[in-house]
Amino acid sequence: MNEKYDSQKGLRLALTTIGDLLLNCKISRDATNQAMENIALKIPNYQRPYKWTPKNAMQLLDDILDAMSENKEVYRVGTLILHHTNEDANDVYNIVDGQQRTITFCLLLSALKNDTDVPFMSEGLSNDIHNRLNVKENFRAYERRINAIKDDREKEHLLKYITEQCELIVIITEDISEAFQFFDSQNSRGKKLYPHDLLKAYHLREMNDLNEAETEKVVKDWENMDQRQLASLLADYLYRVREWMNGNKAWELNEQNIYKFKGITRRDNSPYAQFYKSAYSYANMANHSAMPFVVGMRHLNPFQLGTPIIAGEPFFVYAKHYFDILKDIQNNDKYEGYFINDNIIVKTLDLKNNKNGVGNRITRLLFDVAALLYVDRFCCEKPSQTDLDLFDQFVTYDFIWAYSLRAQYYNLGWWSAQNYIMGPSYKGKVEVINSFNLYKVISEADSPISLLSELAERVKALPEKRICAEIDDIDEQDLGVYHNYLHFFKENHFYIVNK
Repeated sequence: MNEKYDSQKGLRLALTTIGDLLLNCKISRDATNQAMENIALKIPNYQRPYKWTPKNAMQLLDDILDAMSENKEVYRVGTLILHHTNEDANDVYNIVDGQQRTITFCLLLSALKNDTDVPFMSEGLSNDIHNRLNVKENFRAYERRINAIKDDREKEHLLKYITEQCELIVIITEDISEAFQFFDSQNSRGKKLYPHDLLKAYHLREMNDLNEAETEKVVKDWENMDQRQLASLLADYLYRVREWMNGNKAWELNEQNIYKFKGITRRDNSPYAQFYKSAYSYANMANHSAMPFVVGMRHLNPFQLGTPIIAGEPFFVYAKHYFDILKDIQNNDKYEGYFINDNIIVKTLDLKNNKNGVGNRITRLLFDVAALLYVDRFCCEKPSQTDLDLFDQFVTYDFIWAYSLRAQYYNLGWWSAQNYIMGPSYKGKVEVINSFNLYKVISEADSPISLLSELAERVKALPEKRICAEIDDIDEQDLGVYHNYLHFFKENHFYIVNK
């Protein structure tokens, strides 16, 4: 064990030049102004692949050139967060944050030096398509850019500036959870992170009870989900449905309101907190025991969209749980998933002309969110045929409710959609038909039967004169799919022909 590090348990701050770190395998100076030798950098398995593209790589180089032209004696290029550990009696420094920039600097140095003698790159990257493609493309981009510099003295000056005057702030810790807490102020270029990244950092800090291997698995599972879809799940679906079912308008998930996803922590011991923590613990215990098999009980769902989130590991399980349900709902394949399969209404909504445009995307989101809430409240993990039959009836009401909004607007935006959900809403002086909060109705229903009965009373037919959409080909069909979603208003008796 490195005695200098071991004598100062916990957080350690340092500064290093790019040259010292990547060419000399050391950190230039710590808080005592001493160099740290034999720094073996490593990319842990839980890290995401190398995602920087030539655009990102060129931006980094342009920033450096700008700093050099302004004669900045020191140019701080970001922060490197390292988790110090000991493997096979050797000190290892796992890169927790700063991987993208570190690899990019290696490629830049290799292009400038015209060789690949950069020690860190000898570690090798995992055989991932992003790693293979982006490393090659970025290196070639740098080669082309460097070859365009005809004066060798300019190249030498640039190399010297990068290796000696470009510095990283280095944060080193022996606690992986502590390392992740610095995520909420960093990303690949020092900007604030997206809400789902901030939530990841927050909930990792609540996982002190897990060992390193368990923490790495949680992070890896999170990173294996499509990050764009994950961000959309939290911002477009889970945030909005939680607001709507409580009777609030929902605009966007941001730094000011992500506290709504921070949930109950281990330190919260009020009766309210104890109830939900106990419920989660019981479901988790039951699902990992022989109890369901012995008593014939189904898998216990430890989550509901309207209940508080439990901070720490449960949050990551929560996100994966709803990620999978939403993916199932949005996949209308005949042979995959449990909830929506080969549904003729959804086939029509999946047509390109019904998916393009802001108004269509808003309406489809309203439809999908309601389906997600219904499944969460009333469908088991593996629903019975009765469950599915009831859900099919709901899907029809869900469609009529959501697309009543679309049918009554030529141009639909978020203001009109939010007003429609809050209901009643008005278009000029005319009340918009079916304007009510479906999400609140679902959340207050105690069974699918009572919900369907309520919707049978609330959901009204649209008069033809109130419909703004084209209706000429309302019954036209091709390969089992109707071209016009209004066909299903007519088929289900929610369409009144003008007399």
